[in-house]
Amino acid sequence: MHEHWIAERMRQIEVSGIRKVFDLAAHLKDPVNLSIGLPHFPVPAPIKEAAKAAIDADKNAYTPTQGIPELRAKILADVQKHFPGQADRDLFLTSGTSGGLVLALLCVLNPGDEVIFFDPYFVMYPHFVTLAGGKSVIVDTYPDFRIDVEKVRSAMTPRTKAIIVNSPANPTGVVHPAGTLRDLATLAREHNVLLISDEVYRAFCYDDPFISPLEYNPDTLVLDGFSKAFAMTGLRLGFAHGPRRLIEEMIKLQQFTYVCAPSIVQHAGVAALGCDISGFVADYKQKRDRLVQTLQGDYDITRPGGAFYLFAKAPWGTGTDFVAEAIRNNLLVIPGAVFSKRDTHFRISYAASDETLTRGIEILRRLAKR
Repeated sequence: MHEHWIAERMRQIEVSGIRKVFDLAAHLKDPVNLSIGLPHFPVPAPIKEAAKAAIDADKNAYTPTQGIPELRAKILADVQKHFPGQADRDLFLTSGTSGGLVLALLCVLNPGDEVIFFDPYFVMYPHFVTLAGGKSVIVDTYPDFRIDVEKVRSAMTPRTKAIIVNSPANPTGVVHPAGTLRDLATLAREHNVLLISDEVYRAFCYDDPFISPLEYNPDTLVLDGFSKAFAMTGLRLGFAHGPRRLIEEMIKLQQFTYVCAPSIVQHAGVAALGCDISGFVADYKQKRDRLVQTLQGDYDITRPGGAFYLFAKAPWGTGTDFVAEAIRNNLLVIPGAVFSKRDTHFRISYAASDETLTRGIEILRRLAKR
């Protein structure tokens, strides 16, 4: 083939560092896997049964681009219950939360427009901004991963079009305080900048109730989904709600890209809304507490308030060096440079069995004393 066939934008999009870890670990037998970013519990039975029933009922065709009415209506009713008085807000179903973010950025950004987000960040953010022709403006949050709103203010320019905030956050597990989200939402509104709130880990808040910046800024675009809360990562069902005019454009673009969220999964989503996952959340809280308690003497750790990740500082070398040694010791974790401009940390996922965590803790404590 000819190299010039490849678009210039692809030179700015690197192969996933997470995929590189998996490639390095391909030779391992029975690895201790604390790398994966999805719940370890199975999809609840009512959801699986609803998906099977939808297939058997021949609900396999395209749905309306915005999603089936019964699921849209249920989610929208819940949004209106928690955020009353927002008559201009609309909602549609997306092909995963990531699919919603792609649509949002493509609908919002002109070439050269700037998007602010926070380091460490979800690995896809800078690449989605690049895909949409925008420029990433990354605001550092080390060492405690808390947002300094004054740093955000200083980073804003006339080209700033959007701010992305993720709480609870991947990879740090940080849940941003209500005051921070209020100030960030107020700043965005004052400067006519779109605030995009990635809330896919909303169900996993362990110490304080979940807070959305939508409480403080009615123009916030919220992206959410079923992937993490119900272990439906491969089933690709998300949703977005925001100002009606923006949602109209996102639906229009979805019609010509994803077409619709997967049909049978939308019917399964109706069943998901009736599932109680509080037991899973409580289990992850216990896992979080156990990891922090057993590792904090050996590692510099910011206690995560949500999600199911712990972002620890490597006790020696770079984050990449440490992860390479961890893999040599049969432990899979993710180097922090995948999520950051710094190479100082690594991500642990505690979405794993207690037995796997026990094995992982033993290896981590041994590595720290190397």
